[in-house]
Amino acid sequence: MRRCFSLSMIAAVALFGVCLLPCSAQIVTGSVINGHEIFVPESSMPQAGRPMTNYFLVGSDQRQPQPPPDAETPASLACVYKLVSGPTGCPILTSKNVPTGGVGAIAIVDAGYYPTAQSDLDAFSSFFGIPKTTLHVVYADGTQPPVYSDWEVEEALDIEWAHAMAPKAKLFLVESKLCVTSGCNTDPTWQAVRVASELVAKNGGGVISMSWGDAEWKAEHLYDHNFLTPGVVYFAASGDSGIGQTIHPGASPNVVAVGGTFFERDNNGNFIEEVYGGGGGGLSLYEPRPADQDIIKGIVGSQRGIPDVASDFCCAAIYLQGWGSVGGTSWSSPTFAGIVNAAGLRKKSTADELDMIYKEYGEPNVYKADFNDITQGDSDCVTGWDVCAGVGSPRTYKGK
Repeated sequence: MRRCFSLSMIAAVALFGVCLLPCSAQIVTGSVINGHEIFVPESSMPQAGRPMTNYFLVGSDQRQPQPPPDAETPASLACVYKLVSGPTGCPILTSKNVPTGGVGAIAIVDAGYYPTAQSDLDAFSSFFGIPKTTLHVVYADGTQPPVYSDWEVEEALDIEWAHAMAPKAKLFLVESKLCVTSGCNTDPTWQAVRVASELVAKNGGGVISMSWGDAEWKAEHLYDHNFLTPGVVYFAASGDSGIGQTIHPGASPNVVAVGGTFFERDNNGNFIEEVYGGGGGGLSLYEPRPADQDIIKGIVGSQRGIPDVASDFCCAAIYLQGWGSVGGTSWSSPTFAGIVNAAGLRKKSTADELDMIYKEYGEPNVYKADFNDITQGDSDCVTGWDVCAGVGSPRTYKGK
């Protein structure tokens, strides 16, 4: 029997129009991106006190025998961001060079048991010419959690793209149970974050990616200490609910918040990178501005500004017992985390990573060489740091 990527879909509720969605729009089922209809799984629909994934399915919720021809590949993305050499314009179908770096460890924190994780990762790696690796699956509380079908897509996306960007890093997938009672706040459990932190720290240091989140709440700062393990840099998705809709842990000053961009391609392989609707950003409701953002205090005032950086959020090829196309800042976070890991600077903390990024932002020549400033797609996208894309997307490994 043919299985869907997602078992829970909602009916189309709005068409924002072909091609461009406003930056402040929330991604919903029925939205159209470049002629492809968007399907939002139940796990990505905001619900108070419940963890939320930040991905959407593109074009179809059914598995395909081949990657969709317009879904970005590890080679095409790495070409655009100048991580590898590639053909002019970095066309999806003819870009073939993939990243080869990676140090220490990468840990992905997600919810639910993913029974085909290793075989799916192997299939993804083989197809794109990425060295295979052993995926180390760890249960946060020591017992195997249930399978959550929507979260399998999240897990596939996270492990495949983190590994694609840093294939030499040791790869961990830490799986937790979902909280089923009200008032859980952000969950996968904080226990899973602590387990992942210990694993990364003991395996040479590295990065952790968290693509999930929950609407901000007043006591969220009480949980920010979970992102302070020495030797670990933490990354989190900024969300897919539009500008002004901030989530935690992306709002924490102890993580690198990753927003979403889009490559607008033409038939000749030319492209621009812009904001394409839905990516979360804004000013935190409760977290104060951290010291590393003092350089943008004229923009953010006393509050923490989100995101810090950005990466492509639509749309990625993934393999989950078949091929599909997935978008969202759930893709952006593991991708940027993998790039930072492969850069090999081994920063000792998120604070060190953010200090470097914002210091570079204050040096125009260095900043322009190391980041793509995203200024198109919405009126909120201006020169320099903004709530659409932070300081911008990666350009080479320098400064990462």
